[in-house]
Formats: sequence, structure tokens, C-alpha cells
Amino acid sequence: MKPWAELTHFVGFDWASDHHDVVVLDRHGQMAADFSFEDTAAGWASFLKQMGPFAAPAVVIETCQGPAVERLMELGLTVYPINPKNAQRYRERKVSSGAKSDHLDALSSADALRTDGHAWRALQLEDPIIVELRQLCRDEIGFIEQRTAFVNQLREGLRQYYPAALEAFDDWTHESAWAFVEKFPTPQALLRAGKREWEKFLHVHKLYRPETYEKRLACFARATEFCGSPPTTAAKKLLAVTLCKSLCALELQLKEYRKQIDALFRRHPDHDLFGSLPGVGDKIGPRLLGEVGTDRGRFDAADALQCYGGTAPVTYKSGKSRRVYIRRACNKVLRSTVQFLADHSRSTCAWAQAYYQKKIEEGKAHNTALRCLGQRWLKIVWKMWQTRTSYDSELHQRNQLAHGSWVLKLLPSVQPAQ
Repeated sequence: MKPWAELTHFVGFDWASDHHDVVVLDRHGQMAADFSFEDTAAGWASFLKQMGPFAAPAVVIETCQGPAVERLMELGLTVYPINPKNAQRYRERKVSSGAKSDHLDALSSADALRTDGHAWRALQLEDPIIVELRQLCRDEIGFIEQRTAFVNQLREGLRQYYPAALEAFDDWTHESAWAFVEKFPTPQALLRAGKREWEKFLHVHKLYRPETYEKRLACFARATEFCGSPPTTAAKKLLAVTLCKSLCALELQLKEYRKQIDALFRRHPDHDLFGSLPGVGDKIGPRLLGEVGTDRGRFDAADALQCYGGTAPVTYKSGKSRRVYIRRACNKVLRSTVQFLADHSRSTCAWAQAYYQKKIEEGKAHNTALRCLGQRWLKIVWKMWQTRTSYDSELHQRNQLAHGSWVLKLLPSVQPAQ
């Protein structure tokens, strides 16, 4: 990667799934090249050949990740990401009519890089473990969302023909509930099986609980008293069994994801740092590490990480008008991860629970209060990350005392220093 002063040409790279449009400008804004190529091995070889005459090019692209970015980085090019919203504004600066094309996008981005790129931050090569960990965690989140969609579809199907199953089981993300539907797919099949089979199923799946045992058996016994019509039962039975089998297969793969994520997380040098945060469990720590990364120069202050994580609000001020909004332009995965961290930390951190409760008393909604708490946690995470130190609750409390934190006044056992 070359420093800004040594760059000679500026490349606008408008990427797509099957082809890419490229415009190259020199330092004076004159077009030096304009071409397209297919997203194939031959296409990338053509791109490399056509870029050969340019000694020190820099590339601007409307993303910071993905195959196109990885290939550009592998070619040794200096790559600058640009937010699609900003790219749109640069295009509108060139063409106020609202016209749009891939060529125009590449041209306006290349010119933006030429004129304003000195203030932008180029992408850095990332730790391979971080790249793999981030992608595994994001894919795991996608599969968890898919599981939730399947569970919701299953519950709706059962509501239409098998209310007794919904009454008998509260947690439909548990494998035992799916196994129940597979073994007894209809109310009639459940009644035919009889009490002995019901008891056997509950014991095999370790569902025997004194407080729920008799209730479940009673629920099973009256399953056919309130259920769907024969045609609905016949149709929805197939849907329910199909969904349960899909959920079992999905759960098996989620366990494999969890195994690989845990192994990668333990291998990384920052494992103890992110693993020391209260309430992170086995999912939040790896997700935080994957999204924050290891490039300590990426966020030069805590507020930069807070903006990236979406906990810092956006303020609009004009004249006497002032409005505050939730930040939409951010890393959505990091924002949800910090939300989980804030929520889980309340059970082990007295100051976190006190802070959350204070925000609730001020009239803030649950998610808003968690986002406010997440804002404080990201400040702590940034300092830990920069100094490479694990979280120390006693040190944090001493710092709160030294700075006279108002949060400590809410804790009966700790008094701020006078």
C-alpha cells in the first residue's frame, strides 16, 4: 500500500455480482482508462493487464468487504472504501439531473478519491483469523435468524391444527419439542400412542419435571378435544414434520459453527481480553472480536468505535431546532452484539444494572436504555483494546471513584470520594 503523496492514478471501481466497471483518472482529472470486465478468472487477469501501465493506482469501491475487495487487496492495490450514501452525493454533484449508470458511479467515485481521498482511511490487510471468525459469526447469526423463522412458522402451523403441542411445550427452540412433533405428528397419533409412550418420551428426552409432568400428561390426554379439521390436520402435519426435520438439521450445523468459532476465538491473542467482559458467554466475545478486529489504528478515539457500533446518537441542529436520532449508518452486527453485551452485563455488574435502571426511570424504553449502556461499554472496550488489558471490575470501580461518577451514587455499598 502506497502513501497518498506517491499515488499517480485514481480508480473508480463499480462492482457487481457478474461484472465490474472501472474508470481511471490521473492527478489532473483526465480519464486514463475506461473499461468493464467480467467477474471471472479471465476477467480479473484482463483487469490486471489493463492496470499495468499505471505505476501507483488507488482504488475506491462502495464496500469494505467481499470477494472484490479481497482480490484488489491481494493484487497489492491501495483500496479506499466509500459509503454508498456518500457515493450517491458525489454522483449528484457531477450530474444534478438524477441520471445514474455504472460508468457514472465509477467516474464520480474516482474523482471523489482524487479530490478528497487525502482525508480518507485506506483498508488494511486483516488478520486471517479475524476474517474467518467474523464470517463464521455472521453466518451463524444468519442461521439463527433462519431457525427463528422456522420456529415461528412451526408455531403458526401447530396453532392451526395441534394447540395441545403448543400448550405442552414453551421453548420451541429446543430439540425435544421438535422430536415430539416428529414422534406424534397429529393429536390423533398422540392419543393412540397412550400414556406409556408419553411417559417414555418425557423420560428419554429428560423432560420429567415435577412441576410440569402432570400438566403435560393432562394436556396430551385432551389433545383431540380441540384441534384442526381433518383436511387441515393432514396438510399441516406434513408442514410441521418438514419444519422439525429442517430445524434438527439446522441445529446440527449450528453446533458445528459454534465448535469452529470457539476454537478460533481461543487461538486468538485477544481471547482473554474480550472473554473477560462480564456476561459475554460463548457468543458475544467472538462476535465482538470479529467486528472490532485487531487494527488498533482503525479507531483513534472511543467515539469513533461508538459511532461505528451504532450506540452514539446522531444530532441534527439548525437554528433553534435540535433533534437526536438513532444512528442508522453503522455496523449492524456490532450494534446488536453490544446490545446483547449490555443486557447480559446487568446480571453480573452492579453499576451496569444501576445505570440501566436510571435510564428506565428517566422514561427511556428498554432498547434505548440498553443502547445508552452499550455506549459506556464500548468506551470501556476501546480502552481495553488499545491497552491490551482484560476487564478488571475493581480497577473500573477505582476509576469511577477517581472521576466522581454519578453511577456510584446509585450503589448503596460504594460511596464516591469526597
